[in-house]
Amino acid sequence: MWGGAKTFGRWSMSAIFALACLATAYYAFSFLLHSIQPGNSFQAKFAASGWDVPAHFFGAGLALTLVPLQLSAWVRRRWLRVHRLAGWLSVAAIVIGALSGFSMAFKAHGGAVTGIGFGLLAVLWFGTTANGLRLALRGDLAGHRRWMCRSLALTSAAVTLRLMLGIGLGVLHLPFMTVYVAAAWLSWMVNLAVCEVILRWPSWREAALRDRRSVSSRAVA
Repeated sequence: MWGGAKTFGRWSMSAIFALACLATAYYAFSFLLHSIQPGNSFQAKFAASGWDVPAHFFGAGLALTLVPLQLSAWVRRRWLRVHRLAGWLSVAAIVIGALSGFSMAFKAHGGAVTGIGFGLLAVLWFGTTANGLRLALRGDLAGHRRWMCRSLALTSAAVTLRLMLGIGLGVLHLPFMTVYVAAAWLSWMVNLAVCEVILRWPSWREAALRDRRSVSSRAVA
C-alpha cells in the first residue's frame, strides 16, 4: 500500500512539474508573438534590447518544452534515439538561451543587483549543460545524469521565478522590486539546492542506515 502511494506521489509530482514547464514554455513562445503594450516597462526594455530577447525566449522555451522528454525514464528505455535527439536539441536550446540570457543580464530590470543574479544563472546553466554533455561523450552516464539534473534545475528556474512573482505580488502583496530582486537570485538557488538534496539523498540515507546498524551492534555487544 505504502509503495503504491509513494509511486503515485512521485508520478503526480513529475506530471505537475512537466506541465509547469510546458506552461512556462507556452508563455515564452507566445511572448514572441505579442505586440508591445504601451506603458509596460518590461516590454519596452525588451523591445529596445535587440537580438538577445527573442533568442532567449526561443531558447528557454524550447529547453522547457523538452524537459518532459528528458525526464522520462520510459523514453530512455524504449526510445533511446528520441532521448538522444531531444538531448542534442536541449543542449542547443540551452546554449542559445544561456548566451542571450547573459547578454540580457547587463540590461536587467532593477540594475546590477538583479543583473548579477541572472548573469550567474546564465553562466551556471551553460556550464552544467556543457559538463553533462562532456560526461555523456566520455561514456560516464551516471555523471551525465547528475549534471543534466543540475542543468534541468536551472532550466526550470523560469518556472520558479514566475511562481515567486505570483506568490510575492498576488498573495503577499509585497513591493514589486523586493519580489523581483529576491526571485532573480532565489529562483535558481532554491532549485539547485533541491536538486542537490535529491541527488545526495540515497547516499545520506545509506550512511544513516550504516550508523544505525553500527549503534545497534555495539548495543548488543
